[in-house]
This record gives sequence, C-alpha cells and structure tokens, in this order.
Amino acid sequence: MKFVLISNNLTSVKNFRTDLLADIVNRGYEVHIFAPDLRSFLNEKKFLEEKNFILHEIALQRTGTNPIADLKTIHSIYKLLKKIKPEVVLGYTIKPVIYGTLAAYLAHIPKRYTLISGLGFAFQAHEDSEKLGSIKKIINFLYKSALKKATTVFFQNFDDKLLLSKIGILNEFTPSVIVNGSGVNIEHFYEAPLNLDEITNNYIPNFLMVARLLKDKGVKEYIEAARKIKALYPNAIFNLVGSIDENPAAITQSELDEWVEEGIIQYWGQMADVRPAIEKSNIFVLPSYREGIPRAVLEAMSMARPIITTNAPGCKETVIEGRNGFLVEVKSINDLVDAMAKFIADPNLVEIMGKESRQIILEKYDVRKVNQHMIEEMSL
Repeated sequence: MKFVLISNNLTSVKNFRTDLLADIVNRGYEVHIFAPDLRSFLNEKKFLEEKNFILHEIALQRTGTNPIADLKTIHSIYKLLKKIKPEVVLGYTIKPVIYGTLAAYLAHIPKRYTLISGLGFAFQAHEDSEKLGSIKKIINFLYKSALKKATTVFFQNFDDKLLLSKIGILNEFTPSVIVNGSGVNIEHFYEAPLNLDEITNNYIPNFLMVARLLKDKGVKEYIEAARKIKALYPNAIFNLVGSIDENPAAITQSELDEWVEEGIIQYWGQMADVRPAIEKSNIFVLPSYREGIPRAVLEAMSMARPIITTNAPGCKETVIEGRNGFLVEVKSINDLVDAMAKFIADPNLVEIMGKESRQIILEKYDVRKVNQHMIEEMSL
C-alpha cells in the first residue's frame, strides 16, 4: 500500500508532518512525499529519507497564479501519481490542496484527502483588496473545483469550514472533519523552566514571537506594542524569530533592520529548532489575523509558556481566557499592550498560566491523539 503527501515546502513536512507520516508507515504504508525545490532543503531531505520516506520533486511555485506554471504543477503531480499508483493522497496548504487533489482525481487515485491548515493571504482583508479581487476569484474557483473532488476535507478550526461553506467553496456533499491542528510532540517540546531575574527572583518580562514575517501574522502590531511597553518598562525584552517571506504581505528587510537598530527587538532569524528561543523567553505572543491552529503557539504551550494571541479563527482555540493566557482583538495594539502589562504587573501569572498551557496540550493537542483521529478518518 502506498500513501502520498503533497506539500509546498519540505521544512514544513519535517517540522509538522513527520509524526503523522511515521504513524502511517507503522500502518504498513510506503510513504512518498511530493515537494518542490528539493536541492534547497538538503538537510530536511536527508532527515526525511532516513525515516524511510521516499521523496519526489514537483514543479510548484509557492506564490502567484501563473496559468502555465500551474498547469506544469498539475502535470508533474499527475505523472508521478500515475507512476507510483498510491491508494491515498493527502495535500495541505493551498496549492497542494488545489493542484494535488485535481491531479489525483485525473489519475484515478481512490482516496483523495485535503488538509486546510489555514486560509492564507487571499482570504485576508487587505488595503489593496480591489487588486486582489481577480486573484480571489481564481482561487475560489480552483478551490471549489478541487474540494468537490476530495474524499474528505480536514479543517483545523470550525471558522475556516464555515467561511468556505458560506462563500460556496465547500459544498454540503463533501465530507469534512475538524481536527485539533497538527498536534505537538509532547516529549520533543518538553516542559521547560522559566527565566528568573537573579536580583528580584521574579519572572523576567521576556516576550517571544515566532512566525513568518508577514503583516497578517501581526508582526507590526507586536513591534508597536513592544515600543509602548519598553517606554513604560525599559527592562522588558522582545524577541522575534522567523524569516522574510516572498509573500506579498511580507515585512521588508529595511523595516526589520530599523526595528533592530532602534533596540525594540532582538531578532534571532529563522531557527530550524525553536526550542532554545522558547526556553530563553517567558511569554509567547502571536497577534495573527487568522490561522488554522498555529503550531508555534502549541509548541510554546507544550513548553509551559503562557500565551497572548488574537480572538481570531484558529488562534482563539489555543487560549482559554484568563486560564493559560489572554485573547486580544485583531490589530489592536492597545489590547496587546494591556495583556503584556498584566504579566509584568503580576509575574506569578507567568508560571500559573504556563502550567495551564502544558495541561491543555496534554489534554487536547498531543500529536499522538491528533494523528490517531486523522488516521481513523482516512481509514488507514
């Protein structure tokens, strides 16, 4: 039996899907991974091949809607599927979902699953929304065509399912299932001690954001809140981890350099392993406009960190207000400042809420439980 995972990025497969694929191998499947540009991810390629997964390169551009390039993507996936003849295909992220599912349908693959791990740039409200109108129409049409061919559509939160149903992309006849994100490996992301000030013996007001450096991840709101907090509490520390993206909503290098030079943030770049960054920080912040279920938040929760995130789809699922953190309104810098100030005013909240974060992970987001749910729904 053969199983194919289609992704737009090999790092994402390594970080977010390895446990799921390992569980599928344990069910007796030969696992194949389709992804673009393998030569740029040699470490990830080696890691995944050592897990006995079989990798194949496909022609896929992560952004843009070039019709010729997209036809090449469908064709390259179709050819590989006809050659491998898998019983099951799972695509995640927008282009693998669309083109992978359509190619699998054309190749007569019997089981075609999609995982909607969040609704991306085209589903956000933007200042240049008029320019994006034609792009949205194309994406909506392609999404609708692909999901109609899916055996089952997995969502990571109910709001994403509701939105796609409301705008007619997901029809009532296509089965859909809500899963608790991608889950998190509770042994790998262990409970880590918090950082204490040697003089006061209080928890250091040390904040961390880990995300792709996109406007709709709330990076600018994080920076503005940090600027305000540092004016009130100069000893507060703000860390940022992530890479500049080719996405149209990406933060520019000059903006990033300016924030570092101003002394607002400590920028740690892109990290293959974020655990050291979480260990060195006490409070995790993600002011994102919309997510599936944010994996970075789950990782910080698993390492017993309290959370500040938005009352937005995907994000709000990770926080029980006042128990393991605080929810703020999307784009509200004042809400962010208020939430941050609560941890500074009462440092004991850091430990209390951090322990609650870990408990929520154990109860709901353990990767073994999430994987078991998906595997059962795919009848593997």
